[in-house]
Amino acid sequence: MPDSEPPPAAPAVELRDIRHGFEGVQALRGVSFEVNAGEVVGLIGENGAGKSTLVKILTGVLQPDEGTILLEGEQVRFANPRAARGAGIAAMYQEPLIFPDLSLAENIFVGRQPARSAFVDWGEMRDQARALLKRLGIELDPGTPARDLSVAERQLVEIAKALSLGARIVILDEPTAVLSTREVDRLLEIVRRLREQGITLIYITHRLDEVMQVTDRVVVLRDGEKVADVRTAETSIRELVRVMVGQELAALEQRRREAKPSDDIVLDVRGLTRYGYYEGVSFQVHRGEILGVFGLVGAGRTEVAQSLFGIDPIDAGEIRLDGRPFVPRSPRQAMKHGIAYLPENRLLNGLVAPLSIRLNMTMTIWQLLAVLGIVRERPIDRAVDELANRVRLQRGSRRRPASTLSGGNQQKVVLSKWLATHPKVLILDEPTHGIDVGAKADVLRIVLDHANAGVGVVVISSELEEIQDLSDRILVMRTGSVSGEFVTPVEKDDVLHAAYGLQRRAVEAAG
Repeated sequence: MPDSEPPPAAPAVELRDIRHGFEGVQALRGVSFEVNAGEVVGLIGENGAGKSTLVKILTGVLQPDEGTILLEGEQVRFANPRAARGAGIAAMYQEPLIFPDLSLAENIFVGRQPARSAFVDWGEMRDQARALLKRLGIELDPGTPARDLSVAERQLVEIAKALSLGARIVILDEPTAVLSTREVDRLLEIVRRLREQGITLIYITHRLDEVMQVTDRVVVLRDGEKVADVRTAETSIRELVRVMVGQELAALEQRRREAKPSDDIVLDVRGLTRYGYYEGVSFQVHRGEILGVFGLVGAGRTEVAQSLFGIDPIDAGEIRLDGRPFVPRSPRQAMKHGIAYLPENRLLNGLVAPLSIRLNMTMTIWQLLAVLGIVRERPIDRAVDELANRVRLQRGSRRRPASTLSGGNQQKVVLSKWLATHPKVLILDEPTHGIDVGAKADVLRIVLDHANAGVGVVVISSELEEIQDLSDRILVMRTGSVSGEFVTPVEKDDVLHAAYGLQRRAVEAAG
């Protein structure tokens, strides 16, 4: 009698009907999928789709309201992150937490250093660290101080630490958001290497090109539900976008200007200088114009924006607002004169995360909604309803903390705060960074709406295609100075040449 085939191996991890809610908002609505050993599964969806909640449940940070988690066929429930790590699940985020004053090896083995008698065996620890790094196919000195490592190298330390703990399932949450192209390529190669070694990976990203390169399957979440589970080889970026947001990519990419920029100059900057940061910066912004500002890291774009908003001092130069001299002495003063600034880091500089959504959205106009110093409830509710409709904010209680929102909805809250002031000049620093394609479309629509209404808009972005598509003119900065100015449409190579200092080309602004 022939031998029967062995039963198929149980999935490395399986989720069955996972449900979880926050204060009236159902974040997960019966999500089920599995990941096999040695498989890379992409987990994608708009901000607010439920990805972060799912990761927190898998890593023991949250408990599901309903549903079951199985590891290799055995039902588990993680009371805390330590229990999840003990079961072989590790998560790595875009900003790794390390001890900067410890070495690379010490960070990998912190709290569990190999010892001989009562003393740390430093040689053994370095040898083990070196072996883990070799397993990842990278060469780094285990004795390197962690503060000297790049963000990409710190991520590798986190992966090595996970392997040293015996991790069998690794979750990578937006791992390439702050990496250069070369660093992204190296990380994707390490993902492939780990797959070959039998490690199971869940890869979360907004960058769909990476999903197509490195995953075996893609699971798509929308509004807390699984809406697709497909093999990567059998789908496309266009199809994934359609499933994620429920509409065609062409509709999201549509750009329409209803009015041309005015001849009137709303912001005139001449020779602006802050020694050590930027020097001799000059440009103009017309009413109804979108001025894109492009440049490499360290070009001085954010520093100029912060000076215009009164955050940082100005050493020399002149600013004219509506034709009148203007010296921004504080953000409050800049705001009163009609300048609004959405900062690059929404969590650090834009949002008061423990405060409610409604109070975050209206904090710039509290004084207008107050009587005898007391902010009235009904005017706040009316203002919040109007702003939420304008930015298409996620539904749910507006009295819950802003920290409970997804990244894209947090960005909309910060943007609402400044739209409430009805600005003359709207400065947006990396407004679409780290948000999904649907939220990005909403943000870009808001930019166009305000330009069409006559607001002068300055958009600082590292995404050149976005700048090309959106802007009437592009200002290029390099090492603190303006290195090029272009009227759109413009060739990508011309902008990049100016950014890298390979070519200095200025084109006279239209109008």
